[in-house]
Amino acid sequence: MRLYWPALLMLAASCGVPQGGTQPVVIGAFGSRPKVTIPSGAPGRTPRITVLSVGGGRPTAAGDVVLADVDVRRWAGNEPYMSTYDSRPATVVLDGRQVPETWRRSLIGRPAGSRVLLVSPAAEALGPDVPRTGVTRADTLVVVFDILGGYPADARLVGRTLPVVPSDLAPGEPGRILIDGSGRTIAPGSKVIVQYVAASWPGRTVVDSSYRRGGPSAFTLKEGAVPAAWLDALTGQRVGCRVAVAVAVAGESPALYVIDVLDTINPV
Repeated sequence: MRLYWPALLMLAASCGVPQGGTQPVVIGAFGSRPKVTIPSGAPGRTPRITVLSVGGGRPTAAGDVVLADVDVRRWAGNEPYMSTYDSRPATVVLDGRQVPETWRRSLIGRPAGSRVLLVSPAAEALGPDVPRTGVTRADTLVVVFDILGGYPADARLVGRTLPVVPSDLAPGEPGRILIDGSGRTIAPGSKVIVQYVAASWPGRTVVDSSYRRGGPSAFTLKEGAVPAAWLDALTGQRVGCRVAVAVAVAGESPALYVIDVLDTINPV
């Protein structure tokens, strides 16, 4: 992927410092839903990118699957439009397809843990999974990214084979630890970065796989955001673990999961 860094790219030395009366003020810690104040000045018609804080993790790269929390609001009226902070973080595949140039410039080369601000006309700021209804091309959007990390599409547990659903796993069983992890402990409410395989019951046919769909996914470990069985099986484990769990959903056939935890970002 070609990287293009225009002269208008702006780097802020400190979080939330307004520039020229047209820069939104963003406050709050990385990982928490940002509080944004929109100035009275006009937003301008050229996309602007500001690095609000720099993380200490691995920089993202072209070709990565980037996982990020994203908050989108309209400039006019400071009206919230979309946010992932209370649900599932966004997945952005930086492989040159279907990702606007403003998002590539905002995300590529940024260390994990960074917070980035994008101010742009909506026509250039609507990224993957951002709804396209309710805004016009002329609207200006304010987008805050909290970059959880960038990962190769084939990321896996170091030195381990790809996950396979155990032949004796069945609904009704508690979660089963297949591989113990040795990294950070997974806390309730944390973000987990995972690769997983899901199979149907009783046929055990693979019906979903993050490996087949293009790479790691991120989930928030809280009620309503993931199945209860995931909460029970993953909470208290360590990064690097592999867990098998059966998930039963009312009115649907059970599903069997094997989950590899690649990383965790604990709640603020």
